[in-house]
Amino acid sequence: MNEINKEEFKKDIENYAKVLFRKSIKEASDQEKFQAVSYAVKDIVVDQWMATHKTYEEQDVKTVYYLSMEFLTGRALGNIIINLKGNKAIKEAVEELGMNLDVIEDQEPDAALGNGGLGRLAACFLDSLSTLGYPAYGCGIRYKYGMFKQVIENGYQIEKPDDWLKNGNPFEIKRPEYAVEVKFGGYVAMRKDEFGRDKFVQENYQSVLAVPYDLPVVGYNNNVVNTLRIWDAEAIDTFNLDSFDKGDYQKAVEQQNLARTICEVLYPNDNHMAGKELRLKQQYFFVSASVQRAVAKYMEKHDDIRKIYEKVCFQLNDTHPTVTVSEFMRILVDDYGLEWDEAWSITNKTCAYTNHTIMSEALEKWPLELFSRLLPRIYQITEEINRRFILQIQAAYPGDNSKVEKMAIIYDGQVKMAHLAIAASFSVNGVAKLHTEILKNQELKDFYQMMPEKFNNKTNGITQRRFLLHGNPLLADWVTKKIGDDWITNLAHINELGIYADDELSRKEFMNIKYQNKVRLAKYIKEHNGVEVNPRSIFDVQVKRLHEYKRQLLNILHIMYLYNELKKNPEMDFYPRTFIFGAKASAGYHRAKSIIKLINSVGDVINNDKDIHDKIKVVFIENYRVSNAEIIFAAADVSEQISTASKEASGTGNMKFMLNGALTLGTMDGANVEIVDEVGKENAFIFGLSSDEVIAYEQNGQYNPRDIYNIDSDIRAVMTQLVDGTYASGNLDEFRDIYNSLLDGNGGRPDMYFILKDFRSYADAQKRVEAAYRDEEGWAKSALLNVSKSGKFTSDRTIEEYAKEIWHLEKVTVEVPEDDE
Repeated sequence: MNEINKEEFKKDIENYAKVLFRKSIKEASDQEKFQAVSYAVKDIVVDQWMATHKTYEEQDVKTVYYLSMEFLTGRALGNIIINLKGNKAIKEAVEELGMNLDVIEDQEPDAALGNGGLGRLAACFLDSLSTLGYPAYGCGIRYKYGMFKQVIENGYQIEKPDDWLKNGNPFEIKRPEYAVEVKFGGYVAMRKDEFGRDKFVQENYQSVLAVPYDLPVVGYNNNVVNTLRIWDAEAIDTFNLDSFDKGDYQKAVEQQNLARTICEVLYPNDNHMAGKELRLKQQYFFVSASVQRAVAKYMEKHDDIRKIYEKVCFQLNDTHPTVTVSEFMRILVDDYGLEWDEAWSITNKTCAYTNHTIMSEALEKWPLELFSRLLPRIYQITEEINRRFILQIQAAYPGDNSKVEKMAIIYDGQVKMAHLAIAASFSVNGVAKLHTEILKNQELKDFYQMMPEKFNNKTNGITQRRFLLHGNPLLADWVTKKIGDDWITNLAHINELGIYADDELSRKEFMNIKYQNKVRLAKYIKEHNGVEVNPRSIFDVQVKRLHEYKRQLLNILHIMYLYNELKKNPEMDFYPRTFIFGAKASAGYHRAKSIIKLINSVGDVINNDKDIHDKIKVVFIENYRVSNAEIIFAAADVSEQISTASKEASGTGNMKFMLNGALTLGTMDGANVEIVDEVGKENAFIFGLSSDEVIAYEQNGQYNPRDIYNIDSDIRAVMTQLVDGTYASGNLDEFRDIYNSLLDGNGGRPDMYFILKDFRSYADAQKRVEAAYRDEEGWAKSALLNVSKSGKFTSDRTIEEYAKEIWHLEKVTVEVPEDDE
């Protein structure tokens, strides 16, 4: 890899300040300095980017297209600098120009292209693909506002637009030469082609132009730069002058409005039909654009569409991109004139599907009326896929109509996207060992019995370059001093750290680093929340998307219980605890938003109660995102992974905490199972029902939360406080919906996430946490062992498994030509 020339880099920064802003670097604002530095870094990246794609073309490589509605990439500049191994030269150059690199990095907004774990996983995967040298495109949407910016006002979540593009994105490159048309609505007419064969033509449709913007995904120290291609929508005719002249001003700009709405916001609220329609439009928009471009790129170098699977694989990241199946079939049948069976065989060899959820409500289903109206040709193709698939089901299970009901792609007025993905893909994978077993034996049992060869597991992972090397530089430097830097690209080497768990000096050094990271987070909390927290207290952290199955509610109810105990006995022996939450709730998810309000209301009461002598603090981190996540993971002592067993597919936050030396407090759910396998139960705090027990209760219906409420006075007291105004300034109805959901179900099954059932087990586990933390030597040893046993949970390992077992990709070595002097 070519060395960065510091003097040339400084000149580039100064030149970009002049060209972009007509200013010297001294006159530039912090935002302008960020732009100038970013463009100078991009110059280095572009040489590698061009060399990478030239190598791919020369070697005619097979490429994976990773199709995802979300890519939660976080800030780009710091990550790119680390992966270029340019930290020293660039930091020195920036400082010699009178700037601070940390301040520069803080000017960059988090790219708001994702929501939670799904999008962050996709970003980790792209980083690993580049670092390992595998050819790949990430394909998604260039959301203008992306995930909303969360503001907490009076304890309530308020959603504000996150205008992350308002100053432009210095790392993106617009590629209008690859724009394609995407069609919606209209009807399908039958025509004859030049050979007299039937041809299906979509007519009277609306359409938009999908225009790609490319972002570099830089591999670590290897010259490989893959591409995240995000699609923006533009009007084909931006302004209809004829309509305008006739006074029809709405019609004059309707194409522009259609284009604008498609990429306006991530995951429009789909609790109304307009939201559902926009979400389906978004899915088809980026899928159609990505598949059209992938096919066109393949055909530039090849003359036989029938062999495209030898060079292309479409990986469907959850159900959102499942229309890939029908769109690919449309292109093969309508555009290339293939017969159905041949097209289907090719599709079966090209598409692979990752299932990310066990929750049946998250397995997307579209109303037939909407799907057929918005995507008429895609619906016809899906209907034919369904007809043929039902014949397969009937052949496999003769006379058993219940199998058709459970497995059909179109049934009961709905198009079931997971069923389409499974029917069409050659690979169906879960994302943790337990998750895959539950899919095979419960949720997708019928499919597994019919086509077991498709099913496999790929346990999720995270990139250590983002979440240790960049996010926790103090610990990263210490690890490198102890064991060398091989861990950066081969996390299995971190196992060598294990010997230092028995060394007293190493334990002290490690815990001192943890303390410094806690001081950093305490400073952030003081600045953003106005709350003083004690860095010597236990930092007990739950940061993730707010959903009932993740059970932030169990956590806050337990905090209420602890507070009641301290109020009854202020002098009780109690180790100070700082409970830290961070979570966004979906805009239309009212109960989740009520839980956020409850957390903040409980915090307001406890944080201002002098009687408990600051023994408990409760902090809700506003607008949780990748950039503040890095600070939080580095500082955490306890990692709350307390989902209802059998509900969490994998989780990746659990891995980020582990890598940074936090101990897991959790259920045996998702990847927690594998974390405990690696580190041992003695180095984690496990509680609660098992997945088998939860599933048994769900099937037999024998759990009644009122039995617990009636027997346990502590739980009853906490429950009563939800409806007696204790935390709601006398408003008895503020949290009544939460109360009802736990005891009466409020229209559904009561306490369907087993919060009251697991409460006592959770409280006991929390007592074990406190006892363990009091043993400083023992805690330090366990924390260090967690770091040393995190090697399995790198996305590099996950991607190696995908590349070898599903995609069959070959690694590529890239050489960048030296600049001519």
